[in-house]
Amino acid sequence: MADPTKKQRKVFGAKSRRIGSTEDPHPIYCVWEITLACDLGCGHCGSRAGQARPDELSTDECLEVVEQLAELGVREVTLIGGEAYLRDDWDVIAAEVARQGMLCGMTTGARNLTDERLEKAVDAGIKVISVSIDGLERTHDVQRGAKGSWKAATDAARRIGDSPIHLGTNTQINRLSMPELPALADLLVDIGTHAWQIQLTVPMGRASDRPQLLLQPYDLLDLFPMLVWLKQSRLEPNGIELQPGNNVGYFGPYEHLLRPGGERGAVWAGCQAGAWVLGLEADGKIKGCPSLPSTEYSGGNVREMTIADAVAHSEQLTAIAKRTRDDLWGYCGDCYYGDHCKAGCTWTAHCLMGKSGNNPYCIHRALQYDNQGQRERLVKVEDAPGDPFDNGRFETVVEPHPEARPDVLQSILGISAEEVAELGADNDSAWDVEHLAKTLQKG
Repeated sequence: MADPTKKQRKVFGAKSRRIGSTEDPHPIYCVWEITLACDLGCGHCGSRAGQARPDELSTDECLEVVEQLAELGVREVTLIGGEAYLRDDWDVIAAEVARQGMLCGMTTGARNLTDERLEKAVDAGIKVISVSIDGLERTHDVQRGAKGSWKAATDAARRIGDSPIHLGTNTQINRLSMPELPALADLLVDIGTHAWQIQLTVPMGRASDRPQLLLQPYDLLDLFPMLVWLKQSRLEPNGIELQPGNNVGYFGPYEHLLRPGGERGAVWAGCQAGAWVLGLEADGKIKGCPSLPSTEYSGGNVREMTIADAVAHSEQLTAIAKRTRDDLWGYCGDCYYGDHCKAGCTWTAHCLMGKSGNNPYCIHRALQYDNQGQRERLVKVEDAPGDPFDNGRFETVVEPHPEARPDVLQSILGISAEEVAELGADNDSAWDVEHLAKTLQKG
């Protein structure tokens, strides 16, 4: 049956892992791939999941990992795969996470999240399950590589919503899903999700083999006002928290509207991998973030060292938090926000450009180019080798924008709402202009 307290829903997950004292930084949130086995074949899968790793941690080793995470001061653990529930002892691991006092969540494609498995999740003490929904039915099924996967995911989401577990949803934003975001937002309202986490599809793993799936940097000019419009008109009125991923940024006129805590002045403060966030792979590799390429960013293995030692001493985990402007290059090296932003999401920058320190997926950057009548276009120049968590390499081409656009930056900074509306009279993105006008009227 429907949730009778929808207006008073409490959002778990993001609020439980707010950064603590900066005097003693340590990971408080861990995303743990407990198996690489998967029952989907997603075209954007960064880990190229499908078959279990040949050397995945045993149950006893996993329970030891849970104890180490608790001793480290981790507050929340999200179990992922592959597909976490394909591991026979997934509920045993989840129950130990909960017993150790940490919030346990799961992210799932939910193709085979049966009633029995959902009941196991409830009994294990899992507090939140986030279901991946990447558009409407046809779009989702194409991306997830399995016909019927959308119906399975939306059905599972409704059943989770009717259970004691809090329902979250997550969406990959790319050229297939972006046009469907308004309709998807309406669907999520109907399903009754508590939170919607969004992130840009990044060319890692299988996504690196499909460059046509990726957004171009100039697509952010349409995406960001759309997200604000959806947040204000669809999500907030229905008690849904929008949770932009760490590669949805940075600065510019939308920062205070989209960034969690933005209304209180919070801004992007650099990649938190290794400092506040931790990633673990099913064979025991330790990374500062679960999405980072394994070869370059693995800082040890739980079979060879403690997690605490890796966090304290492995350069692969400590270097990101120590990044300065001197480590930036290209556009980001000279950017006004460089000292604070530090080129945004390390995962995104590395997978696009072959190394961190220069990130073209940036709304400030796109606006600056657009203000000059230019745009950046990504061009693939190197293929990925075909391994889990691998990447190829892209280069950016700066070129004249092929069609006239309203001068968005100048509109926000210097002219009236009426003039904004006039500029956008012939613009197909009517909601863009409407949002900008309302923003200006609010001051």
